[in-house]
Amino acid sequence: MSLYPSLEDMKVDHMIQEQNQILQGISQSIGQSSTASLPYPPIPSSASAYPQIPSNASSNGPVYPGLGDYMGLELSEDVIRANMPEYLVVPQAPTQLTSTTPGGFVAPISSSSPAFTRSQLSHGVRQVILCKDGAGKVGIKVKAIDKGIFVALVVNGSPASMGGMKFGDQILQINGENVAGFSAEKVHGIFKKAGVNNIVLAVRDRPFERTLTLHKDSTGHVGFQFSSGKITAIVVDSSAARNGLLIEHNLLEVNGQNVVGMKDKEISKIIDEAGQVVTVTVIPNFLYRHIMKNMHYSLVKKMDHSVADL
Repeated sequence: MSLYPSLEDMKVDHMIQEQNQILQGISQSIGQSSTASLPYPPIPSSASAYPQIPSNASSNGPVYPGLGDYMGLELSEDVIRANMPEYLVVPQAPTQLTSTTPGGFVAPISSSSPAFTRSQLSHGVRQVILCKDGAGKVGIKVKAIDKGIFVALVVNGSPASMGGMKFGDQILQINGENVAGFSAEKVHGIFKKAGVNNIVLAVRDRPFERTLTLHKDSTGHVGFQFSSGKITAIVVDSSAARNGLLIEHNLLEVNGQNVVGMKDKEISKIIDEAGQVVTVTVIPNFLYRHIMKNMHYSLVKKMDHSVADL
């Protein structure tokens, strides 16, 4: 099975494969090594496809554990059908994402882009190891919502920022201790009492977020319009349209940079100044509004908007 970051990458890969097949045939006909004659290196059969499914995810079970209650929002099948029907049918994850054929390949257009690397999603529960800065802080504020602990603020340049913590993430454990049901004050106290190094967190991503890889056209546009961070229109025949970007979704990150709380002009500037490849991380407006309601916008405006450090 072949998986690609974008439709453009798939087309490029197919072109490379066709060229390779032609050159292989020519090389074989004149008795030369096909590998030595190729303009591109042979495609490794063990190349990892995109995206990666976390090792703790079952091929038959849900990727996100316990989504029945996210910030007090019941994400049942009926709720998803009424508010986010495009996410109702989730394709089953293959048991193996590597291919034994030349198709198991990520085309180089996007995979070589720093923006692509910064924007990878784990889509599940991940481990984050933090330390403290010179002031003895990790750099996050949390909020307790319906027996869960959620990240409300990531301080610019802090250990939490460099460790990849993001607005809306749910903290499940700190140093092996379950924090479900804890108050925000108690969690802040745990961080305060923790040692300087090796503060180990179990963190769950925001649910139903998606990262899409887009390519600018000859005029430098990727093909969507937004207002207050919400995608309102998709340009016909644009990269956004070809790669399945949807309206009624809110921008969370552009090229791995948090844009929550930013003004539209600031977001547009980030896109304009980006390279040819632009990645956008989005979330359904239904969920975004719920998160924002619980996170308090006064905190969101102070969010870390620095570029992720690779």
